[in-house]
Amino acid sequence: MPENIKVNYIPTQSALNWDEYFMLQAMMASFKSKDPATKVGAVFVDEFNHQITMGYNGFVAGIDESQLPWGKDKAVSLEDQKYAYVVHAEANAILHSPRPLAGSRAYITLFPCHECAKLLASTRVKEVVFLQNKHEGTESQRISEKILNLAGIEMRRLKISDELIENLHRHLIETLHP
Repeated sequence: MPENIKVNYIPTQSALNWDEYFMLQAMMASFKSKDPATKVGAVFVDEFNHQITMGYNGFVAGIDESQLPWGKDKAVSLEDQKYAYVVHAEANAILHSPRPLAGSRAYITLFPCHECAKLLASTRVKEVVFLQNKHEGTESQRISEKILNLAGIEMRRLKISDELIENLHRHLIETLHP
């Protein structure tokens, strides 16, 4: 066969870039959350685009969840609100990481609260890529930004294109209902 004929060499390209790939993983992690109001997922990756750890928001592992409230009505005591018991996605991912996270990128479906910003800064994450910031303009969000800025952590909002969502939907339908 002549050298210029390459029968099985077909140009290809991934349907996703790395940011989309890892954010979709974070979104899948968020599906495990039982929180009826806010489902959050987090994925940490190294400089080689290898996943290190992931997590989602949920109650403390190993406890009887039926004894705890999922409500968030602040008219009742903290003891009767989910906020007293929920471990955030970032914290769960950090707790379960098999190795240090210094220099990693964190893909998080929701901009981190100030408590998680402290954890991200302490673990020396280099970048936070987030999907939404529903608490934008709040004191907690401003504190988070301040912490991340002071720690030299880059912050970037990722926009998932409608085209990607349509392609993902089509792929799921074709895979599940051939």
